Amino acid sequence: MKISRLAALPLLMFACSIPGAANDTVRLSRQECVSIALQDNPTIRVADLEVKRMDYSKRETLASVFPNIDFSGAYQRTIKLQTVSMNMGGQTQQFKMGTDNNWNFGFSASMPLVNAQLWKAIQISDTQILSAMEDARASRLDLVNNINKAYYALLLADASRNVIKANYDIAKMNAEIYRKQFEQGTASEYDVLRSSVQVSNVEPELLQADISVKQASLMLKILMGMDHEVTVMPNITLKDMQREMYGYHLGTERDLSQNTSLRTLDIQTKMLKQSLTAKKFAWIPTLGISYNMNWNAMSSGNALKNQQFNPYSNVGIALQVPIFNGLGRLNAVKQAQVQVKEMTFQRENLVNNLNMQVDLALDNLNKQVKQISSSEQGMKQAQKAYDIMQKSFEIGAATYLNLRDAEVANTSAQLSYLQAIYNYLVSTSELDTLLGKEDALGITTNYKSAN
Repeated sequence: MKISRLAALPLLMFACSIPGAANDTVRLSRQECVSIALQDNPTIRVADLEVKRMDYSKRETLASVFPNIDFSGAYQRTIKLQTVSMNMGGQTQQFKMGTDNNWNFGFSASMPLVNAQLWKAIQISDTQILSAMEDARASRLDLVNNINKAYYALLLADASRNVIKANYDIAKMNAEIYRKQFEQGTASEYDVLRSSVQVSNVEPELLQADISVKQASLMLKILMGMDHEVTVMPNITLKDMQREMYGYHLGTERDLSQNTSLRTLDIQTKMLKQSLTAKKFAWIPTLGISYNMNWNAMSSGNALKNQQFNPYSNVGIALQVPIFNGLGRLNAVKQAQVQVKEMTFQRENLVNNLNMQVDLALDNLNKQVKQISSSEQGMKQAQKAYDIMQKSFEIGAATYLNLRDAEVANTSAQLSYLQAIYNYLVSTSELDTLLGKEDALGITTNYKSAN
């Protein structure tokens, strides 16, 4: 996210939190909606915390490389001393052995010197962090895609409401014209009633359009994590976006290197290869060093008096050479090799599927561009036909039925044009998500691919 957007967020949230501004309308751009959502959405926060958790997991593994120091202490009170029988000079004599009190405490330290599997486990931890970061990136891409579609849906709902509102105003105007003509004796009561009924018929459509706008705005606010009392509306119209939406070089967008599914699969493959190497390292001997420093005391009588602690210490080196474990290590390596081969075939299949999805998406975009052009031309023709019919109706050269047909055709043409723009915008957002585009969606990452 750009710094300028982040700097604007506190001001926006402060304005929304003012008590008197709860019912005000906040007009936001798509980029501002994305920035707010990336900052406040719970799903994104969970994904970021998962990255942090994996980082702590790596540190836990890394701690095994450093010395492990422990302190231990023990006290033992003898209830009955051990009796030992000995044959001395043909006679059996019994002795009591041991002391009443036994104290023992000290420090122990150990450290691996050679442990190839441990070193490889640290590398696997790095890859696990990379996997968590890619999951967080995928969550961001999905969220931005949902924000885009919700924003475009709000644009479509608002534009459709404006079209229906204009149709409603025209119906009221025509009903007023018939009423005046009826008062002058140039129109029948039937024409007045029919035009009034038409106004009543459009009113539910206008009400439903208002509901659609509220629902679209609510969905956008839910994704953004904003207060439901704040009214969010776009700062641009759907028609205005047509000037800037042809940003694709259709047929040339073929780069799948940023696709999140492909990157995740590559990271998983890398992790399996590292795991394969770790299993091979199981044949490598391990070498460790240890040191112990202890104090002990033995006495009879009071456990807290006349205790003389005697220190003793030792240092040792432990070597463990794996020889045979029933071919368990060999079978584990072969199992890992099979998994790596499986991932190779899965990647080939995934690339083929992604290429087909991109082909289909680009083909749809080409068709939608043509649909927009065709709908725009049809809308202009329908508007011109309606203007002619409206003039003819005003001078009595056309019937109300002719005018109504022109109204329906004009409204339908406008809605088709708006729907075509919406379909194109949604398709571009879906293609952005499929290709894993970050610059176009307003997010960036600071880590490299598994490749």
